[in-house]
Amino acid sequence: MPWEGATAPYRIETDRLVIRCYEPRDAALLKDAVDSSLEHLRPFMPWVNNEPQSVDDKVELCRSFRAAFDSGDNFVYATFDRSERELLGGTGLHPRVGPGGLEIGYWTRASATRQGIATESSAALTRAAFEVCGADRVEIRIDPRNEASFGVPMALGFPVEATLRRRLVGRPGEPLRDVTIHTLFREHFDPGIAPAVRAFDARGEQLL
Repeated sequence: MPWEGATAPYRIETDRLVIRCYEPRDAALLKDAVDSSLEHLRPFMPWVNNEPQSVDDKVELCRSFRAAFDSGDNFVYATFDRSERELLGGTGLHPRVGPGGLEIGYWTRASATRQGIATESSAALTRAAFEVCGADRVEIRIDPRNEASFGVPMALGFPVEATLRRRLVGRPGEPLRDVTIHTLFREHFDPGIAPAVRAFDARGEQLL
């Protein structure tokens, strides 16, 4: 279902990062980030089951991400360093958690872990979700076995709402996995979690 609120920013800048919608020219950088991180990502990212892919496959994937962004169906971002020469991971605002809600998903390439990349990008997306998109709540959903990921919602003040059993689809033939849901509502949002954020629309006009 397309998002019913305002369109997410096309580009977000923080002190260290550029977070923007994918473009076909990002294909080689995306392939490098994923190919260098397969074993790191494999336990918790079912889409890695389809890797490695060719650069041409990645071009088509980037085009599909951009098309979904433009239509408002899904807002998938690449996370770069400020020079945009290295793709550090991926994130997104996903309108798949019911009315008024956006879910933040994220992954980080193996060489960029333990540097606060996911926390910084998630803080920026949380602010964009509330202040630009008009979300009522933002969720972060984590496989309980993925202990490293729990630091992100904890650092940003997302309370644990529930752990649901056998809800996440894994690889073919694997059992369903549990998921822990962290939820932040608009009335509890503190813009101070991402004070130095700038956000821009598709025309490059500043939103934040």
